[in-house]
Amino acid sequence: MSGVLDDAFRATARLKIAAFLSGCDEAEFRAVQDYAELSASALSKHAAALEESGHLAIRKGHVGKMPRTWLALTDFGRKALTDHLAALQEIADSAARHAMGQASQKPTASSSAPR
Repeated sequence: MSGVLDDAFRATARLKIAAFLSGCDEAEFRAVQDYAELSASALSKHAAALEESGHLAIRKGHVGKMPRTWLALTDFGRKALTDHLAALQEIADSAARHAMGQASQKPTASSSAPR
């Protein structure tokens, strides 16, 4: 298996956050929140966990006088996501091959009928 499952993406919400951020350099907190369909506090907790593991960078600043937070995948986070998705694809491909092999081994009604 060339891909490696990453525990940081075990939670579906964290996988959605990383997937969204993989399509851009960085995104405003609210855009990620809307996409991932998370409350602000839930996104904040997931983002903090991803930042602690090195997958995510959090940047705080202001637009005018309004505070803003931006989220971005780190280089490590992008590679980890790519590897995680590759591992998931390998699992799905292996299961499909296995299912196809099992299906081809089952006797059909015409081949098992007495003659």
